[in-house]
Amino acid sequence: MHQPSDFQVFRTLDRTSNARLLRSSTLSDGLALAHWYRDEAEILGYSDPGHHTLSLYLQGGWQTFRRDRPGLYGGPDRFCVMPAEHHSDWAVTRGLGFMHLYISPQRLAGAAVRTLDCEPRSLQLEERTYIQDAPLAALCRTLERQDWNEPGERLLCTSLAHQAVDHLLLTGCGRRTGVRWQGGLAAHVRRRLADYIESHLEQPLELGLLAELAALSEYHFARMFRVSFGLPPHRYVLERRLTRARELLAYSALSLQEVSLACGFASQSHFNRRFREAHGATPGQYRTALKAS
Repeated sequence: MHQPSDFQVFRTLDRTSNARLLRSSTLSDGLALAHWYRDEAEILGYSDPGHHTLSLYLQGGWQTFRRDRPGLYGGPDRFCVMPAEHHSDWAVTRGLGFMHLYISPQRLAGAAVRTLDCEPRSLQLEERTYIQDAPLAALCRTLERQDWNEPGERLLCTSLAHQAVDHLLLTGCGRRTGVRWQGGLAAHVRRRLADYIESHLEQPLELGLLAELAALSEYHFARMFRVSFGLPPHRYVLERRLTRARELLAYSALSLQEVSLACGFASQSHFNRRFREAHGATPGQYRTALKAS
């Protein structure tokens, strides 16, 4: 799982800035949260962080602005979206509290395949500065109010963070133009594989079978799958199994063992281990937390 310190924007704030870390948390793989506060003004820059960042100002920030884009100022409930390849320079005032959601490129790519049914490389997360988005603000304020390190509430945080990522995809992504993509799967093959995996999650889904569906050797299939789905085949299948498991735990009366079988895990202990690695809690704890919320 990605730790907050795995993300460059977090490291920049933690090591070279006067920002004070109030709390942070690892959510599911590829997602992390941090709550920061600034006691002093400073000049700060980010350059090609290699991951995406959603920033929400919680308090202050009225006189904070981007030096490379003057004329726009911050304030509570205003967002900045900083894509993986972005560059920015900031003049930051004191008394600023803000929350960051760090998103790995792999996490965004997987969400793009799931939410938009498209080639992740064709999408470009748009850089935005001090936008106002009431639904996203309400979602993130709910996220901010949770105890990020309490197991039950961290599960809710993970769900809210996934919703935030989906919202960014639906409202803040454009199509890359003028680029010819090479090395990935054809769109109809990608769709066929996604549909097959989704409808056969209870089965083994071995690499050879999936490669056969794509009419490719296992070697070439594994490389092309990763390009088109943003994850290697085994990781993508595991993601889909865990997503199905969360849905069944939340909305079905199946026992934990039945959920494990329905999602294709080799055993309940394997299910428990994988679920805990991804979400910081066992399937039983997840279901209990949902009932209590």
